[in-house]
Amino acid sequence: MGGNSINFVFYSETYHPIQAGSIDGTDILPHDNAVYRAVLCSSAGLYDPLGDPKIIGDPYCTLFVGRLSDSTTEDTLHKAMSRYGKVKNLRLVRDIVTGASCRYAFVEYHRDSEMRRAYAEAHHTIIDDSEIIVDYNRQQLMPGWIPRRLGGGLGGKKESGQLRFGGRERPFRAPLRPIPYDDLKRLGIPPPPEERYKSRFEMPSPPRRPRSSLQREDEAERHSHRHQKKARHSQRHHDTSD
Repeated sequence: MGGNSINFVFYSETYHPIQAGSIDGTDILPHDNAVYRAVLCSSAGLYDPLGDPKIIGDPYCTLFVGRLSDSTTEDTLHKAMSRYGKVKNLRLVRDIVTGASCRYAFVEYHRDSEMRRAYAEAHHTIIDDSEIIVDYNRQQLMPGWIPRRLGGGLGGKKESGQLRFGGRERPFRAPLRPIPYDDLKRLGIPPPPEERYKSRFEMPSPPRRPRSSLQREDEAERHSHRHQKKARHSQRHHDTSD
């Protein structure tokens, strides 16, 4: 990788609390108490990402929006996020006691393509003088996810003392030290994808909706019909040429 190795990174596809606490994704021990708490939650199955009754809608059409201003309202956010597509549902998360904004929200669009456009274009834009971040719905789509309130999450600021790596804001850096493959395997931590690192300036893609067997059959049938139509057209052209 040479002298520009700092610009080579990789991203988490699954969540492991110990790995998320590591700048290069190769740590094998929790480095702070919050990571240790997240490990306990994960190993004991104390967190159910789908157990929140407030979760509604299609996760593949839903965007996480963070670092909102305290003053941003549902109406303001709806107007801002409607630039990228038709908003179907919006939930600005609020404190259950005070009603104050928790400064993050979930925005569901009508189509996957609208969500992906917002994912690409809304990141680091400004709403109410606050620079927001956007990400896909990791709570529902990332295997092993543990939220920040339980010691997990991704990103964070240095002053918090709880940086988490592997996400869009803070990807893992390509390791400069030997990779402990055996220890990572023992802990169930996926190793860095050597020779397949990304540029620091390359946008990671959100997960795509898996194709159902019915969709695959429909595509195969359409392909077969196109092939048959092309064959008949070719045969007619051959016959008229004779």
